[in-house]
Parts: sequence; C-alpha cells; structure tokens
Amino acid sequence: MKDKRILYVSSEVIPYLPETEISSMSFEAPRMVNNNEGQIRIFMPRYGNINERRHQLHEVIRLSGMNLVINDLDMPLIIKVASIPKERMQVYFIDNEDYFKRKATYADEDGNLFPDNDERAIFFAKGVIETVKKLNWSPDIIHVHGWLASFLPLYLKTYYNNEPLFENSKIVTSVYNQGFQGTLDNGLAGKIAFDGIDKERIAYLEEPSYFNVMKAAMENSDAVVVGSEELPAEFEEYLNTLDKPVLKFHNKEEFSEAYLDFYRTKVLS
Repeated sequence: MKDKRILYVSSEVIPYLPETEISSMSFEAPRMVNNNEGQIRIFMPRYGNINERRHQLHEVIRLSGMNLVINDLDMPLIIKVASIPKERMQVYFIDNEDYFKRKATYADEDGNLFPDNDERAIFFAKGVIETVKKLNWSPDIIHVHGWLASFLPLYLKTYYNNEPLFENSKIVTSVYNQGFQGTLDNGLAGKIAFDGIDKERIAYLEEPSYFNVMKAAMENSDAVVVGSEELPAEFEEYLNTLDKPVLKFHNKEEFSEAYLDFYRTKVLS
C-alpha cells in the first residue's frame, strides 16, 4: 500500500468510544495501512460523550467556519483533531453544537434514537467531504464504517459527482451486525431530495430502516466488506445479488492480509 491514500470515515473509533466491532476495525484497519507505508486520514463525529480534555482534541480554525445546508437550515461546521497515543495517526472530528453536543452517541438514556439522527448523518457526510476538499487530499480509497457514515457514498456519487478531487476515488463500505431498531425520521428521503438528489434513486429511503440506510451505502460503493461474522438474512440475500467485489468476514487477528489483498486486487485494479 506504499503511498496509497485511504480515507477512513467511521461512526465510531477507539480509543474515543468503547470497543465494538466498528470502533475496533476503524482503528485496526488504518493502523494496518499506516504500517504498510500507506497514507491515511480518519474522520468521525465529535459526540458529546467524548472527553475532549483527556483525548486532547483541539479545533482546527483554518478548516472550521463554513456552514452546511441541511434541510434548508445553515448549520455551522466545526473541525477538531486529536492524535491517537502511541500511533502515528490523527483523527478529525466533525462537530456542530446542535447535532453533537448531547452526551450520547445515537440514543437517549432510555434507548430511544435521537429524532434528528438522519440530519446528523447527512451533516457528517457533507462535513467530511467538505473538509477533505479543504485539505486538498485526494484519496485512492474511501472506506466507510457504521450507519451514521452511510450517506457518504450516496453524496459522493450524486451531489459531489463532479468534484475533481474524488474523480478516481474508490468507495468501500463495511457492513456490520450493529444497527438500530425501527427507522430514522420518515422525512429523510425528502431531506436528501432537497439537495437535488433524484427521488427515484432513493425511493427505498422512504422507509429508513437500518437495512435501507446501509443499502444506500452499498449501492453507491465500488466494493463491500463484511464486518461481522453473522449478518441479518436480508443483508446476506442482498450481498448475493451485488455485481461488485465483496470481501467475506475476517476477524481482527487475521484481517490484515485479506484487506491488503482486497484493496490491491479488487478495489484498485
């Protein structure tokens, strides 16, 4: 992977959030690329339950300050950065007072999903893309982890499809058995259509279930990685219909060679 640029976009990364399949692989995969002479960037949301002082987050003024339009509202974008201890890796945090200040990730203390999770996901996708544009850093591969990051492939293939920086970028989505019950806000499809994205293309998001949200990512990706040993049946069925490379599950102890080979021979070829 010498000198290849890989952008990791994840809803969770250790050590900033507790260890899950998503947060663990969102750390291990970039570390593996780093150790194989690749260049990496990592992005995640700056949830309010991340301890800024302990993890030494600081705002990057030159990247902050723009507004993103979400459902006809101007929402300020704040970018923070931190270094993972003992690793030569920086993490960029997408922040906004309205969307990410609350002291939790996806749900309240009773387990109820936040009603604006759909807008938080749109904001995160746009925020990552706009920040990478400001960095003027053109990735060879963009690897997406977690449902809160799942609209990034859709926006890259539609809203930002004429952006030269991403012209040759290949998108990979990892799919996990770590989702949510019920649906996101039923107005989600309309909010995405507000950005000029064809309603027919996102008709299935009229019912924004976990599967349909991840389908938006898989459908707009160039390859898919299975991140959990077991997936819901509808995911397995959908993966069998895909006419694109799919890497089967590999656990944390044995994923390195499989990922490197997949990146080189299936994604970049």
